[in-house]
Amino acid sequence: MASTDVNKAFGPGIDTRVFRKLREGAVIPAHPLALDSNRRLDERRQLALSRYYCDAGAGGLAVGVHTTQFAIREPAIGLYGPVLQLALDAIRSYESEHGTRLIRVAGICGKTRQALREAQLAHETGYDLGLLSLGAMRDADEAELIEHCRNVSEVIPLFGFYLQPAVGGRLLSYSFWRRFLELENVFAIKVACFNRYQTLDVVRALVDSGRQDRVSLYTGNDDSIVFDLLAGYRLHGPQGETTIHFPGGLLGHWAVWTRRAAELLEHVRVCRRSGGLESLALLDKAAEITDANAAFFDTANQFAGCIAGLHEVLRRQGLLAGRWCLDPQEDLSPGQLEEIDRVYRSYPHLNDDDFVARNLDLWLA
Repeated sequence: MASTDVNKAFGPGIDTRVFRKLREGAVIPAHPLALDSNRRLDERRQLALSRYYCDAGAGGLAVGVHTTQFAIREPAIGLYGPVLQLALDAIRSYESEHGTRLIRVAGICGKTRQALREAQLAHETGYDLGLLSLGAMRDADEAELIEHCRNVSEVIPLFGFYLQPAVGGRLLSYSFWRRFLELENVFAIKVACFNRYQTLDVVRALVDSGRQDRVSLYTGNDDSIVFDLLAGYRLHGPQGETTIHFPGGLLGHWAVWTRRAAELLEHVRVCRRSGGLESLALLDKAAEITDANAAFFDTANQFAGCIAGLHEVLRRQGLLAGRWCLDPQEDLSPGQLEEIDRVYRSYPHLNDDDFVARNLDLWLA
């Protein structure tokens, strides 16, 4: 099918290859921000991170999202545009060398005026989809939320985003998602509510919308990654009985140990094709990954050290020079470093340190 045909069938602005890759499933890391000791952008290491993700097997990158730090948008910092461009430079280089097309996702935040500005910049820079956070719309009712989403979708195709309230999101009902899925220019939803009941709200809304052949659900539930990837949600909708799968994930957790994440997704695919072969082994690994995530995301302290925790892992590997965040007060919580040490000792098979060590000089060049 020609690209123009897909555009006519599935809405404006979506590349055929991007649509297919979304449907097939991909590892999409949420891209961190590389800073130097003065808390300024370290362009060399920012590019190195993007190159790492591409070579590790990521099918796309999400940039300007929570893991990149929302403060990049503040006028005094002004890094939203630069980090979008740096990641796109690395993506295009990889695409040219390997003859492939990655999924380019830009985080979009703020109330409507700000969100439209960010959507326009992301679109003009060359991003495929906008991951639309609704955290700034806490006081908006459902009708206002839908109108906000509609306005942004007219600028860039949408990757919906159910972000948990603990890190800046808001509760979103089944009714909201059902109406959101009526928007023509929606192609995916990241479900990151960290709640099984709320996850089911999104799945039900998709089935009831009848758009399951056009909209892909991606796990953002870092506490239950493998469960989301393995589970089949069998529900009844307008088209009869339908089974929904999460074909991939857009995850902060996948910002580290990304090579193993790509292997995990392939393992899940093999399991599905075989009718469940090695599903018990995958469930065992699910518990290990959740334990590691608890250390990285600092669940003991309500996620206060989640970004610094990811930075610490990347620092150990040499991809970052330090774990600095834009906010000088943002760092690991008490006891978090010891937790990261513990999961490194407990699950050495989950890290990709050897892969990083073999390629680090190339990525930093």
